[in-house]
Amino acid sequence: MQVLLHTDPNTDGRSEMAEHLASAVKDALGRFGDQVTRVEAHLSDANSHSKTGPGQIHCTLEAKLVGVAPVVVKDHADSAHQAIHAAIGKLVRGLTTALAKHEPRRGTATPAAPEPETATDAPD
Repeated sequence: MQVLLHTDPNTDGRSEMAEHLASAVKDALGRFGDQVTRVEAHLSDANSHSKTGPGQIHCTLEAKLVGVAPVVVKDHADSAHQAIHAAIGKLVRGLTTALAKHEPRRGTATPAAPEPETATDAPD
């Protein structure tokens, strides 16, 4: 699975952040195996480093899947680490739902075709 990090000029995009992101994503999404081919993360600071406020770091995660439309989730928090972890939680739930919709149902038998009715002699 490939993990890519995109940041704006006001957000930490050093290799340490990219390594943290890759590690967290791979740990959380490991159970999906080869179904997830790539995860792209976009981190941005809603204001800038000069302004502070709650929930100013935005994290958008997009997971590319084999044979299924991509899953996109967003979260915002006070720090990049918090936003990443919250978005990963949402991504796991989104992937679980998306993949379950495309999974064949188990334990459900197809209904049997109705028996043709036999002609009976009915009194006229």
